[in-house]
Amino acid sequence: MSLPASDGTGAPVAAPGDELPPLTLPITRTLIVSGAIASRDYQDVHHDAEAAREKGSPDIFMNILTTNGLVGRYITDHFGPRSVLRKVAIRLGAPNYPGDTMVLRGTVTAVDGDTAHVRVTGANGLGHHVTGTVVVCVPAAEGRAATR
Repeated sequence: MSLPASDGTGAPVAAPGDELPPLTLPITRTLIVSGAIASRDYQDVHHDAEAAREKGSPDIFMNILTTNGLVGRYITDHFGPRSVLRKVAIRLGAPNYPGDTMVLRGTVTAVDGDTAHVRVTGANGLGHHVTGTVVVCVPAAEGRAATR
């Protein structure tokens, strides 16, 4: 079995070397603060600009949990609603500050049955904000034979 086709042509959803379309995300103050609150990260550097400056940062910055969620969204938006994240291993680099833009990109590195391995990067104006790998499973739709 290979990754199920999403377009009805019989072609697998992904093959090694395939590049996912980039996703451009404006980094807003609201995104940073709401992501921190949603992930129960109340550290002041993620919602209080003055406190962030006192600690040496030019402004508030995105936490890793928000970044992790955005990476997951990027992958599942591409592979569809049946996709299941099996592993997300990311590392942060340059901070995401309000007013910047992050562009997520992905490249399929391996496909094994209904599972794809994707190398992911997210770059902003300062460099790479996030790098890592994601393992995603895309089960065949019920009632459809997975013969690919």
